[in-house]
Amino acid sequence: MRVIDSKKEGRKITHTWSTCVGAGRAGEGLRSQWRQQLQEAVKDCGFKYIRFHGLLAEDMFPINIKNGKIQYNWYYIDEVYDYLNEIGIRPIVELGFMPSDLASGTDTCFWWKGNITPPKDFELWKKMIFELTQHFVERYGLEEVSKWYFEVWNEPNLGGFWSGTKSEYFHLYKVSVEAIKSVNKDLKVGGPATSNFVPDDRFDSEIEDISKQKTHLLEDIDSLEWKGVWIEDFLKYCNDNHLPMDFISTHPYPTDFALDGQMHSKGKSRKVDAVYEDISWLLKVVSESNYKDAEIHLSEWSSSPSSRDYSHDCLAEAAYIIKTNLRCNGMIDSLSYWVFTDVFEESGGGPEPFHGGFGLMNMHGIKKASYYAYKMLNALGDKELDQEENYIVTKDQDGQVKVLLYHYPEEMKKTIPIVYYGDVTPIDEVLNIGRTKKIAFNLENLKPNAKFELQLLGNYNNPFTVWRDMGMPNNLTKKQEKELKELKLYKKSYYADEQGTLNFTLDLKPWEVALLEEEV
Repeated sequence: MRVIDSKKEGRKITHTWSTCVGAGRAGEGLRSQWRQQLQEAVKDCGFKYIRFHGLLAEDMFPINIKNGKIQYNWYYIDEVYDYLNEIGIRPIVELGFMPSDLASGTDTCFWWKGNITPPKDFELWKKMIFELTQHFVERYGLEEVSKWYFEVWNEPNLGGFWSGTKSEYFHLYKVSVEAIKSVNKDLKVGGPATSNFVPDDRFDSEIEDISKQKTHLLEDIDSLEWKGVWIEDFLKYCNDNHLPMDFISTHPYPTDFALDGQMHSKGKSRKVDAVYEDISWLLKVVSESNYKDAEIHLSEWSSSPSSRDYSHDCLAEAAYIIKTNLRCNGMIDSLSYWVFTDVFEESGGGPEPFHGGFGLMNMHGIKKASYYAYKMLNALGDKELDQEENYIVTKDQDGQVKVLLYHYPEEMKKTIPIVYYGDVTPIDEVLNIGRTKKIAFNLENLKPNAKFELQLLGNYNNPFTVWRDMGMPNNLTKKQEKELKELKLYKKSYYADEQGTLNFTLDLKPWEVALLEEEV
């Protein structure tokens, strides 16, 4: 049995899991339910930044050009950003999509029709970005805005989000960074915000060439070598054009084919360590560039990029979140979960209370297993005393010991698979993988008779499971909603002996997650 000294100094850890979280689009931030849920998530999960699409979309009314006269309207953006400022979370300012008065075409994405075309006049775009940035500084102050991050566009390598070419995106970055830095050189700008890593050359040309895709041909996609999209070309372009680049951003979803659905293929999940390997590749590429000091913000991530994937609702997602974040801790500046709420409408409103939405909470504000994963991660201290495959022992600045436990079964070599909306039964196959694992260790040098409380989330008290047991009602009654919201984590108390030693053992079922906290 491992012996852990609670008085040892420990290794400093950073809470990169709490740096940033995603949301759907800016317009949703005008709604009371979205705001209420975000405030709760900030309080429980410690999120410091938030990123969302559609800041410049039509429903935000940012610009009007009539008879050659330009009028900017930042009111709706201010409404959202004022609220963020009020509750203590900052924006990663995703610059997109294209206002219709600046657009070169009519191609759009999502039901709310975000325009994905390049600007018809890049100088007009540049002027708008300058005016918006200047407005931010005037309204919120340079000291505040210098802590923000400006990210140019979203996943421009995918035709569904950018109808232009790679070169046109790079030029968009050029004029955007010039506009922002002309307001103040200390403002942070980055990109290219590209989609999940690939094992082939489909994105090497100006636009995606699907004939070069490999993954639909193989069963063992983990035998391929995966690489980031546009990263090397973007670094070279910035260097060749003497452009500042304060951070690299990309989206390491551990899947392929889940987002764009090309070749009529279902999404495929990669090995459980795929995100760690992708980050390792990214670190190497950045370290060998002239931007080796750039921050790395992985501004979208979860088990899959599908908003109709039941894995997002089930218990296994919590174990995956914890395992991946602990594995990658200290490597990057953020790994931003996509998203905090199912008040999210890329494909329209969610059809059921649980429909595989991205959110940590569903539309009703019912907390999913993924929410508790982030709440437990946030509870950890900043010094690591010990870490094994199924747990991490930490202490905070006051010496309070906190242990996070999780059971991602060793029999599961892959990331939890995508389970598309419409048939929930494959979730049972996932949850039945693995065997109960006994976790045991001794904590020493505690206060005599120190009390600890264990909080545990299992399949039986996960809201998604309880909703299934209700018969999967499409529309909840008040009674059902209340029952789901009032579900509690299992709790049990433990005590150290008079010598200050806690002999701890726990039988953890597959996919369960738990937090053991010393009471003060």
